[in-house]
Amino acid sequence: MDHIDHILIVDDDREIRELVSSYLKKNGLRVTVAADGRHMRAFLEANSVDLIILDVMMPGDDGLVLCRELRAGKHKATPILMLTARSDETDRIVGLEMGADDYLAKPFSARELLARIKAVLRRTRMLPPNLQITEVGQLLTFGDWQLDTSARHLLDRDGTAIALSGAEYRLLRVFIDHPQRVLNRDQLLNLTQGREAELFDRSIDLLVSRLRQRLCDDAREPAYIKTVRSEGYVFSMPVEISEIRQ
Repeated sequence: MDHIDHILIVDDDREIRELVSSYLKKNGLRVTVAADGRHMRAFLEANSVDLIILDVMMPGDDGLVLCRELRAGKHKATPILMLTARSDETDRIVGLEMGADDYLAKPFSARELLARIKAVLRRTRMLPPNLQITEVGQLLTFGDWQLDTSARHLLDRDGTAIALSGAEYRLLRVFIDHPQRVLNRDQLLNLTQGREAELFDRSIDLLVSRLRQRLCDDAREPAYIKTVRSEGYVFSMPVEISEIRQ
């Protein structure tokens, strides 16, 4: 049986939940709805989904709090699409910083939402161009770190696992696959998100900042991801590849 993508809608607006749910179901998706963070947690405790739609403005824990919580838990790799009534760029940036994969401002058309869902799912299931990962998995060693491509998390020198969001993982893989090569923002956007993504240059800067924090890389004197003025970024650390033995 073909897989049917399962979407979880978390929004306190009942009308929006019903309208979006009905439209997505008519277009072949499986849909579950939750009115708040409590209902979302209860459902995800025993279930998994392919994508979560989070409303930012909700009573209690808002969408940004829930996004941060998801990125720190067992659903850290699940794609997240944020919805908000605000159109301010600051909100978009904060959502991306929290680990959201895309962002759509209200009011929106159901058709555009469906297109965004499909684009996010397609991006998260595709490896960036030129990346080849073996089925047995790899350990990519650079400096004091290792990247486990099977579990998609970082390992520090003590072997402690550090979870990465989907966007952080994709960006790190692009850097690791192109060491010692300057990549401009357009190249990084295309390699990590695909040309259909409606993102902006600063989103890459934010992702680089988040990735540097994960790597404990001093932005003023970075050892791993260096800024090349007026050009972009370069991953300056050599990389060693080894297979993970099962």
